[in-house]
Amino acid sequence: MSWLTALSTPETITVSEADDGIALITLNRPDRLNAITSTMVSELEQVVAAVDADPSLRAVIVTGSGRGFCAGLDLQAQGTAPGAEDVRPTVAGFMWQDHLATLHERIHRSRKPWIAAVNGACVGGGFALALACDIRTASSAATFGAVFLKIGVSNCDMGTSYFLPRLVGASRSAELLLTARIFDADEADRIGLLSALDDDPVERALDTARLIAANAPFGTWMTKETMWQTVDAPSLRHALDIENRTQIMCSANDDISEARRAFAEKRPPEWGSL
Repeated sequence: MSWLTALSTPETITVSEADDGIALITLNRPDRLNAITSTMVSELEQVVAAVDADPSLRAVIVTGSGRGFCAGLDLQAQGTAPGAEDVRPTVAGFMWQDHLATLHERIHRSRKPWIAAVNGACVGGGFALALACDIRTASSAATFGAVFLKIGVSNCDMGTSYFLPRLVGASRSAELLLTARIFDADEADRIGLLSALDDDPVERALDTARLIAANAPFGTWMTKETMWQTVDAPSLRHALDIENRTQIMCSANDDISEARRAFAEKRPPEWGSL
């Protein structure tokens, strides 16, 4: 079953296949710089579930419509978390916070690689969304920043305190989080936040997604999972144990045999599905 048929008609995003096995998700509230609402969170959660359940889907690209990627939370029309209509305010607030944060965890834990193609403003919750993805491309028009401090709350939100230090280092993260300043695409590229700076970040993301899709599906999933697991490993021994387990799991399917046949026959491998 195609992941597209598993989705209800979305209100705040558009979904398509940009290429065979490559999903393109476009945040589609351009009049609000694609600001996040409860509906958008729910629709993106549906996307994560749908793409993870489709063995033919190999990678996901997320971008924004219009001149922005995502300006963060829509403070004028954010909505409420599902099921939070009739609970006390503190409980409703916690449910909303968890509704937001869990989306970023689900993207991070997705079986498929996610690539953020940042085409403009990428701040607040939009910045957190880009950080949760595995890879980021951006145009020169992109700007970035954790700006939760500007509204009086902690700049550690929706995974920023976890992802940012792992991507650019603790000292650099401290400066960016404590100042809450906006920084441009050149700086984002210079500090290692981006894999590519390109006038067409979606096309550059597609190039990367096609390279990913050329590899073994199960090996790709295990590579993503193992890399992020070992980032948190307390020792080299723990990392080696995870890697050893993963290699034996990958060796148990037909991909290695197919790779050997393809090498001998001087042709690209024809991978099976998950």
